[in-house]
Formats: sequence, structure tokens, C-alpha cells
Amino acid sequence: MVTVGERPAVRVRHTPRPSSVQLKFVMAVSGALALLYLIAHMIGNLKIFLGAEAINTYAAWLRTVGEPALPMQTLLWIVRVVLVVAIVAHIVSATILARRARRARPIRYAHRQPVRGSYAARTMRWGGVIILLFIIYHLLDLTAGTLNPRFVEGDVHGNLVADFAPSHWYATVAYTVAVIAVGFHVRHGLWSGLQTLGRSSAAAQNTIKGVALVVAVLLTVGFLSVPFSILTGLVR
Repeated sequence: MVTVGERPAVRVRHTPRPSSVQLKFVMAVSGALALLYLIAHMIGNLKIFLGAEAINTYAAWLRTVGEPALPMQTLLWIVRVVLVVAIVAHIVSATILARRARRARPIRYAHRQPVRGSYAARTMRWGGVIILLFIIYHLLDLTAGTLNPRFVEGDVHGNLVADFAPSHWYATVAYTVAVIAVGFHVRHGLWSGLQTLGRSSAAAQNTIKGVALVVAVLLTVGFLSVPFSILTGLVR
């Protein structure tokens, strides 16, 4: 019974927070989407070795998929939206998990014992920052064209050759650092993601690590083959 002058108690409903398992699942799925995009993007880039017409025709085809039933660039915008959502979900999930890990151990040890883990696992955070910054640079360079020394809409071959020319060597350096960071990120992320999705039996650990390493190396070599072929004059 509520007496005069007293306010009835108000129940505040708190929105349930996602569990750490759910956040790891989101990271695994969003990482898988980003990995599929990287593989498709690398395959498209390698068309530069077939000549200017091949890669320019491929780029034009991407803009016209679905026409006339769908407006021009529909596929590209669907891919862009899905990729942005995946990257945001990946970053948010990683940030929340990192904060929870810090709160779980608020006291810093005077003598911290060495943590067992790979180099890739210990550098996932700064690697993610490098990748995010490079995505912004890459979009301004080869999509918007504002940072490209010679940007011509539709001339993907010419834009790449101008971007990775010897006189523009710093773009090649930035690209190399970012791609290596992607390789480390993919290696650890793929291994971790497969565990999250239920492939973590002891017998499968070596196989998972091997697959993650092979995928990371292939992506790294595939992406870097383009700028270095241009830099050395193999592609003109």
C-alpha cells in the first residue's frame, strides 16, 4: 500500500546486453563476409595481368550487373552496404569485448607473466586500426579519385599504373603495410572465427591453423603482386 506523499516505485527495464559468445559470433560472421569480399576483390585485381581491356571490362561489368531490370551499380551498392554493416559490427563487437576483458582484470600486475600467443594475436588491435585507415585512403584514392595522381573514371588499369608508379612509391609502401596487416588479421581472425563457429576440436587445430595461414599468404601475395608488378615495370 502506498501512503500519501510517497511515489510508487517505478521499475526500470534494462535492455539485455549481448553476451560475449554472441559478440564473438557477430565478429566471426562479419569477418567471414569481409574475407569473402577480399577474395573476390583480389581475383578482380589479378585481371590486370590479362591486360587493360580485361580489367576495365570487368570493372564496367560490375557496374551494369542486373541491367535493365535493376538500376546501374545496384550490385556494387548492395556489396558496399553489406560490407559497411559487417565492418561496423566487427569493430563494435571487438571494442565491447576488449572493454569487458579490461574490466574483468582491473588491477595491473607488477610483474606480468609472458602471455602465450602468436604475434598476429597480439597485434590484432593496431592491425585493425591500420586496415581501417587504409580503407579510407583506398576509397579516396581509387574510388573517389581525389588522392590518385591521374584518375580517369572507368580506366581502372590506368589509375592503378599511375598510383603504383615508381614516382608514387609512397602509395606502394602504404599499400604494402596495409596488406601485410590484413594478412596477419586474416590469419588470426580465420583461426579464431572457425573456433567460434564450432570447429575447435583438438584434432582439428593444426588443420585450422594451416588453412588460416595458407589463406592469409595467398591473399597477401595476390594483393601485393599488383603494385610490385607495376613498380618493377612488369605491368605498364
